[in-house]
Amino acid sequence: MKKNKVLVTGGAGFIGSEVVKQLLKKGYSVRVADDLSKLEAKVPKDCEFLKVDLTDKNEALHAMDGVDYCIHLAAKIGGIGYFHKYPATILSENNKMYSSVFEAAVNAKIKRIIYLSSSMVFESTDTYPSKESDINKIPPPVSSYGFSKLVGEWYCKSFYDEYGLNYTIVRPFNAYGINERPEKEIGYAHVIPDLIKKIISGQYPLELLGNGKQIRCFTHVSDISRGIILALESSKAINEDFNIGSDKEMKMIDLARLLWEKCNINKPFKVKYVPGFKYDIKRRVPSSKKARTILGWKPEKKLDEELPEIITWIKRLKIKAVRD
Repeated sequence: MKKNKVLVTGGAGFIGSEVVKQLLKKGYSVRVADDLSKLEAKVPKDCEFLKVDLTDKNEALHAMDGVDYCIHLAAKIGGIGYFHKYPATILSENNKMYSSVFEAAVNAKIKRIIYLSSSMVFESTDTYPSKESDINKIPPPVSSYGFSKLVGEWYCKSFYDEYGLNYTIVRPFNAYGINERPEKEIGYAHVIPDLIKKIISGQYPLELLGNGKQIRCFTHVSDISRGIILALESSKAINEDFNIGSDKEMKMIDLARLLWEKCNINKPFKVKYVPGFKYDIKRRVPSSKKARTILGWKPEKKLDEELPEIITWIKRLKIKAVRD
């Protein structure tokens, strides 16, 4: 039986490239639409590729033509430093993409759009673990990035209400894995590549943002991608939302110590706390019970076992030393 054709926006990026790899392995016909703006972006093999600016409505229409499903991952995204420096750009560009992509999806009469949201929509919660239903009870996110991802969820619901465009919302929690490159400025990438960069380039003592007590739950990119595809394939996922994340909590100080050990640094572990960013959420923990029950998803990768591969990959980038 012929597999459906899937458009993956942002399919040359960190999560997108893994989604594409898994889709191709399962026999799907895949089209990738990406502007290749990220340093680590690379065109996946064995798929159709379009270099496009998805804020342009005509280019979005071209990308959507002839596909059955769209997995919408393309977004202005980065670490905590990035979304503090470019709040207006994030809000403006992501909204332009939503309008172009969702309108193109309606025009192309696709079966469903799978939208990659973010755990950042739960910024304002004080209830843990965060359940999908909590989104209707808590205040909106305080950062422009978190708010922009929540706006994307409203696009899903609004385009369904007006046009009957089916959707599935997927919220990943703290993705990690190879192919996410540290950036020049601290905080532009996510915490794991940032810390590895600082450690292997010789920073001592290791600088940690805030007080090191912030809590995150890390989920391997392959597990997140598998969750996205399970949502694509499940009829029970139509017009539903899912948290995709490990529930294993880790403090940033413990993550830093673990990375220090994995990098085999011949100095005692020592940190220096430096002022954090305004919107540095203290705790983020998902409930993924709904995804387990409906999609049959659960995380398979363990952080401790996956870190050596990531460290090796980043070392190969030959990063210049960070001054003490």
